[in-house]
Amino acid sequence: MTAIDRARTVAVVGTGTMGQGIAQVALLAGHPVRLYDAAAGRAAEAAGAVGARLDRLVEKGRLERGDADEARARLHAADDLSELSDAALVVEAIVEQLPVKQELFAALEAIVAEDCLLATNTSSLSVTAIAGPLKNPGRFVGLHFFNPAPLLPLVEVVSGFATDETSATRAWATAAAWGKTPVRCADTPGFIVNRIARPFYAEAFAVYEEQGADPATIDAVLRESGGFRMGPFELTDLIGQDVNEAVTRSVWDSFFQSPKFAPSLAQRRLVESGRLGRKSGHGWFPYAGSDSAPKTAPHTAAPTAAPEAVTVVGDLGHADALVAMMEEAGIAVERVGTGGPYIELPGEGQLVPADGRTSVEYADVVYFDLALDYRGATRIALSASEDTSAQAVEEATGLFQKLGKDVSVIGDVPGMIVARTVAMLIDLAADAVARGVASPEDIDTAMRLGVNYPLGPVEWNRLLGTDWAYDLLKNLHECCPTGRYAPSLALYRQAFAAKEETAS
Repeated sequence: MTAIDRARTVAVVGTGTMGQGIAQVALLAGHPVRLYDAAAGRAAEAAGAVGARLDRLVEKGRLERGDADEARARLHAADDLSELSDAALVVEAIVEQLPVKQELFAALEAIVAEDCLLATNTSSLSVTAIAGPLKNPGRFVGLHFFNPAPLLPLVEVVSGFATDETSATRAWATAAAWGKTPVRCADTPGFIVNRIARPFYAEAFAVYEEQGADPATIDAVLRESGGFRMGPFELTDLIGQDVNEAVTRSVWDSFFQSPKFAPSLAQRRLVESGRLGRKSGHGWFPYAGSDSAPKTAPHTAAPTAAPEAVTVVGDLGHADALVAMMEEAGIAVERVGTGGPYIELPGEGQLVPADGRTSVEYADVVYFDLALDYRGATRIALSASEDTSAQAVEEATGLFQKLGKDVSVIGDVPGMIVARTVAMLIDLAADAVARGVASPEDIDTAMRLGVNYPLGPVEWNRLLGTDWAYDLLKNLHECCPTGRYAPSLALYRQAFAAKEETAS
């Protein structure tokens, strides 16, 4: 099925920021657009605001004056819902309350043509539930735009339980014709992005609650080692702690309070205290103004001497790039093929890639965290127990400093920071694919475009090896047997297949 013809009318119900943004996208794609709001006068105000936004695009050289004038001429404010009767597509962007949405769509179904596509922009409610009272739920889809809709390319096209394939395909094609990057998704709590992104916040908050590191250090490690654009503490301050926690609680409740999606008590206390982030002047960090960045500095270890020689035991996997880097830095490297994997330090301490275990389980072990790219990373986290010798920690610190990295020494938390976060993202993605939520390609696209991840979780899985996340989470689950870190069946199957292939 092809996209909705540009000559056909698109109606947008709800004239807040998102409704106006969707209207602008449809207008610039060439459609006549009708705006409707239940509050008298709001639709006309919104039409004026959209027109003003078009004028600003002209001023910035991003839109020709003639195109802006033509778009403005195609935009109309509707005073009554009946004026939407000739629409080929109606997109709803009203308050996130199920009964209100159900009532709206029941009214729309009574006035629009049989071939009109009905769509909700909900980010938190069940598409299936919204469509439940409809006589023809087959033509109902989720079209979840990301804010601001004119700028962000991702659109999640969500099929409810009764959505027919023709409607979903038509919605996908229309979003693509509008210049967006649509991804297909089954109706699941959080859809793709808000379902799979939960560990990015939850694991950072857990490390903080476990006294592993402070917010500034956790953010810095995820940015400078993990390659994420923003850390979870500064990002939730930007989003709003109340908003972010509400999404987390919604997904958690929708999954019958599964421990994999459990909210953070520390974030709950932040919300209760009124520290909602930038909008309140204080969240995880204090803000002097609404646009100011956090001023708190991450923990960075003082300079210390690097070892002159080390022994690399076994295959370091993704971290094997460190071998060439050490040699280039003038550190003598001896390789031993069996055992490990670890880097043996001169004082007989061992520097081990994060694997979901803790240093307290072993004598003189210092763990180092995962990096997206060990050459490009500017910071590395190390963890050690109170029983780890000071010499081992200093030698490990000096080694990474010799490689040009800032070093943050954190508490002895299993899985550290980047490693446990990435492992959980991989696990949720594998589980979502196995349950038919979305394709691997659409999941990676959604996570890159929706939340600016450096890699999608499926790409991370390929990079690290399909048994890496399983092994790490298995160890984490043994340390913390709450069910939160229990690897999914999908991840187990991937890991088992990988180990069988290696054995053969």
